[in-house]
Amino acid sequence: MPLLDWLAEPLAYRFIMRGFMAAFMVGIVCSVLGTFIVLRGMAFFGDALAHTILPGVVAAYLLGWPLAVGALIMGVITAVGIGALSSQGYFKEDTAIGIIFVGLFALGVAMISATRNYSVDLAHFLFGNLLGVSNNDLWVILILGLLVLFTIFIFYKEFVVISFDKTLATTLRLPTELLRYLLLILIAITIVVSLQVVGIALMLAMLVTPAAAASLLTRRLPVMMGISAVIGAFSGVAGLYASYYLNIASGPSVVLTATAVFILTFLFAPQRGLVWRYT
Repeated sequence: MPLLDWLAEPLAYRFIMRGFMAAFMVGIVCSVLGTFIVLRGMAFFGDALAHTILPGVVAAYLLGWPLAVGALIMGVITAVGIGALSSQGYFKEDTAIGIIFVGLFALGVAMISATRNYSVDLAHFLFGNLLGVSNNDLWVILILGLLVLFTIFIFYKEFVVISFDKTLATTLRLPTELLRYLLLILIAITIVVSLQVVGIALMLAMLVTPAAAASLLTRRLPVMMGISAVIGAFSGVAGLYASYYLNIASGPSVVLTATAVFILTFLFAPQRGLVWRYT
């Protein structure tokens, strides 16, 4: 089959076109924000937050609301709760995350166990349903994604300072706690944006893997964000092509593509790749 025909065949289906657009947008948003997650060592927070929004999703389902609404409300509440619990000095952040993570995820599972006919929706939520993206979903992804990117653009310098030099942030009298809460809320919003594409179980990969690969290719943060966004968008699109032709689930396919890119980068990154070190 000619290459152009191979590329064009999936595009004949509208639901796959919507999937491509969603994967492209989510790949960019997750990857850009993911650079701060990698730099600040917040991977555990991202994974925990993805799981703790489960009660909000179940509640939204029972109330007949859009699932994204319940996920967003619970995500913001969780982010603020973790920030408040850890900022009081009683617990370190990872301990606060662990407490809230386990408690809310258990609550979500308990709510599901009392609800019938929810298995299909739950499976889509856990592992993504990229091919089930609707026009409304695309608008939600676009609006929330632009909100995240615009906020990062506005507060870029402040986020950089609190990520690299807390002492300087204090000297400059930056509202470090407010900026920290803002970053946590942005992670929550990004998770909501990405749920339809990769689901709860695979969320962490899209937040961390492209950014980790980009960190091996450059030390400059703006360039790292750009490379990470390219890797994320490529992983979304290429992963969906692989899903179509190999007949595998779309969410895992996107994540496996991103993982493959990371492995290649880890091996062959100029000057820093494993192969370069031993040659």
